[in-house]
Amino acid sequence: MLRHYLFLILTVLSAPIHSEELEIGGLLLDNTISRQGREFFRQFSQLWQDLPNSEGINVQIKEQVIPRSGTKLTVNMNHRQVYVTYMGRRHQPIKDSVETAMFILIEVMAQSQFSEDNPDMAQDGW
Repeated sequence: MLRHYLFLILTVLSAPIHSEELEIGGLLLDNTISRQGREFFRQFSQLWQDLPNSEGINVQIKEQVIPRSGTKLTVNMNHRQVYVTYMGRRHQPIKDSVETAMFILIEVMAQSQFSEDNPDMAQDGW
């Protein structure tokens, strides 16, 4: 009986494991507070979904409330500040600032991919 259990355990453990690696593309993190900030994030995320080559890129949208003035929205890419905008307390059109943030983000992504591919810009400086 013990041999049967041992045989069963060995066959299960020696069987090839077929697992697929889960690939996660770029992450988009929402740290907004206000209604305007959430609307900015919603519009930005719609554009982010259509963006190609975003694997390995993490984008964070942070909002900081400034008393009596409005909010400060910051877009960070891989812990690097890329875009900052200030929004007043009154509701204003957000579409232009979302498009500007996306264009700047695309440009920074292209620059970072170029510097990774360029051997002259190597990590060690040689």
